[in-house]
Amino acid sequence: MFFQERMIAAAAADLGMDPAEFRRMNFVKDEQFPHRTPFGFLLDSGQYGKCLDVGLKAVGYEDFRREQAAARKRGKLLGLGISTMTEPLGAGNSREYDILGIKMFDSAELKIHMTGKAILRTGAKTQGQGHETTWAQIVAHELGLPAEDVVVEEGDTDTAPFGMGTYASRSTPVAGAAVSMVARKIRAKARKLAAHLLEVSEEDVEWELGRFYVRSAPDRGVTIQECAMAAYSNMPDGMEPGLENTAFYDPPNLTWPFAVYLVTVEVDPQTGVWDVLNIIAVDDCGVRINPMIVEGQIMGGLTEAYAMANMQFITFDAEGNCVGSNYMDYLLPTAWETPGFELHSEVVTPSPHHPIGAKGVGECAAVGGPAAFVNAVLDAISDTGVRNIDMPLLPDRVWEAITSRRDVSGAPPVRTDDSPGGSGGVVPPQASTDDSPGGSGGVVPPQASPPQASTGDLASGSGV
Repeated sequence: MFFQERMIAAAAADLGMDPAEFRRMNFVKDEQFPHRTPFGFLLDSGQYGKCLDVGLKAVGYEDFRREQAAARKRGKLLGLGISTMTEPLGAGNSREYDILGIKMFDSAELKIHMTGKAILRTGAKTQGQGHETTWAQIVAHELGLPAEDVVVEEGDTDTAPFGMGTYASRSTPVAGAAVSMVARKIRAKARKLAAHLLEVSEEDVEWELGRFYVRSAPDRGVTIQECAMAAYSNMPDGMEPGLENTAFYDPPNLTWPFAVYLVTVEVDPQTGVWDVLNIIAVDDCGVRINPMIVEGQIMGGLTEAYAMANMQFITFDAEGNCVGSNYMDYLLPTAWETPGFELHSEVVTPSPHHPIGAKGVGECAAVGGPAAFVNAVLDAISDTGVRNIDMPLLPDRVWEAITSRRDVSGAPPVRTDDSPGGSGGVVPPQASTDDSPGGSGGVVPPQASPPQASTGDLASGSGV
């Protein structure tokens, strides 16, 4: 995704086109969904142009471009970066996907006790995404039980039903769908119990959240909790006791969320330090079960996207030791460095094949976000002719690009104790550029010493 969005930005620049409009003209149009891609994937639904419009309006696109042009005349470098993304989530249907021959469906097991309390087990496992909240809300949505009455159990191999686990943003698209389907199985049996309790045919029973009632007499009804008690005490002849079931969900297709990320920055030409002015995120992930959890995942993804673009890398010193193997060296953005985010949820395009229309969102910002930051910095220094700086965009690398007017590629140089000058020495290679001798393998001659904004002594915190 990073390569794709950097390529789109470069192509727009080469063609002399506005990067937003260049993206728009290449979007799949609303009326083209479902859309089969050249690689054979089937995009389920989307409103790509609308997402872009929301983002451009939120960032004040035209006003910013005018401000950018005026600021450049004063020697102030402002930049705006765009990244648009979609990716396949919810792997995957058993006709096309497997892991070592094992099909990639998931299952859920739901038991409603006679008290009306429930226990739900799935084959997924939360890693902090809030499954306990989300799964309980799905059950509450399908059955009308209070979410606090649903106990969610995951990760116990003695009791967990079959599942392929939590990765690739597949929890809600697959395991969440299984939760929805098993709750509907429970509701179907509860309808039969309600008809028995109300002494009417099943066809005469209607459902509203948490309650069955007689179509011709809406005041006559029973709650889902009363049906649960009847499942253990007053079931009709021939019905198996209990109110529990298991559902396996084999997704008919992947789900395809879409997002637009816009970042504005200011770059200091004297130091290469760049500050984020604004971040706009427009995520269409289908139906949002718990908006707060969705927003938390987007914020987390954008934080990591900023970190990848600005400070994080793994490389090796002259002795082959990994630099960045622990959290003293591999920098994590704190609340001090992390910029604020403006999140937009106006665009909701349900997945047509998912039971509740959800598409998943866990990876979107982390996958689509880094390119927006890099595109913004390169937009700010575009007058220098620099077309690329490899991540991370450490201030000394940005400074080098500005002063040398050349691309900066490759891993950042690192300091080692036995480098010339002790811990202050820098291990080559220096950054290579596309236009240096030998093409992309050339080496940029060392410039004047840049401001000390490089990785420095990461362990002491004197780095970025």
